[in-house]
Amino acid sequence: MMRPLAVTAMLLAGTTLQAETLSVVGSWSGLPLHKNYEQPFWTEKLPAAAGDLDVSLTTHDQMGIGGGDVFRMLGDGVFDVGMTVADYAVADTPALEGLDVPMLADDADQAKKLVDAARPLVDDIYKDVFNAKVLGVAPYPPQVVFCNAEIGSLEDLKGKKVRASGRMTAKLLDALGAEGVNVSFGEVPGALQKGVVDCAVTGAGSGYSAGWWEVSTHLLPIPLGGWDPVVIAMNMDKWNSLSPELQQTVQTGVDQDLVAPAWTAAQGALETDIACLTGNGECPVGDAHEMTLVEPAEGDVATVREALTGTVLPDWSERVGAEWTARWNDTVGAAAGLTIE
Repeated sequence: MMRPLAVTAMLLAGTTLQAETLSVVGSWSGLPLHKNYEQPFWTEKLPAAAGDLDVSLTTHDQMGIGGGDVFRMLGDGVFDVGMTVADYAVADTPALEGLDVPMLADDADQAKKLVDAARPLVDDIYKDVFNAKVLGVAPYPPQVVFCNAEIGSLEDLKGKKVRASGRMTAKLLDALGAEGVNVSFGEVPGALQKGVVDCAVTGAGSGYSAGWWEVSTHLLPIPLGGWDPVVIAMNMDKWNSLSPELQQTVQTGVDQDLVAPAWTAAQGALETDIACLTGNGECPVGDAHEMTLVEPAEGDVATVREALTGTVLPDWSERVGAEWTARWNDTVGAAAGLTIE
């Protein structure tokens, strides 16, 4: 017969060993970052590593909420973990625009170097503005230009309405003579089809997955919108409630099984994505399409850099103030070899 004390001990153990729970909101459900990395990490790899951990996963588009609401709701404790593009949150904090400055990184290695340099700034922003602990930053592919209009160079964007992937990209487009337009990612195909915009900026792979090739004719593969990094953050109160052991398991898992493979995949992804969109090369992920590839003209990069350093970054500096400008110069600017005067 089981002794009363043993029964009591078992009941107490059952009470104290209840599984920890996490409610997680991921980035766009139809894009490779979520399907290939976020979903398997949160639903398979982390629960296996943590043992008693129940994770419920959805995405902001499946919930029907805007990308700009994700980190506000995270801070309020509506869910425990949120992941979305940092640029969606710049309305709450213009300083966050400094994480993803267009045209500073030509490849994934350089983009990661700049993101790593920006982490102290990003960590402080999320702690102070969103009551959140940053767990990691993962990339989307380089943000290039899709047009449903005939273009032959960067110069041909002048006078056209172009959907920007973020506020700093919109400012850059304005400086180049185009009109930066704010349209959510999910609304872009309709906007291109109806002529609300002539062109739109997003990752080449994202545009492929979302079917932008159906409503676009020309592809300009210049990273005019930066890399659109996705911030992975946990509500600070939830983070502080976790045991040190579970905190370590979560952080190690995000670093090794979510962020690291996403950055590895980003290296060289543009070449593959261009092949899939234009048929110029082999497409290993599906059917290739027939968009017209517009090779950047000589001097295009120099033109964009001049607009960036002469207009866009000084404008951002004026909006965020001297303290944030100095911090950016000492971190991201130093890593990019660029100083905002």
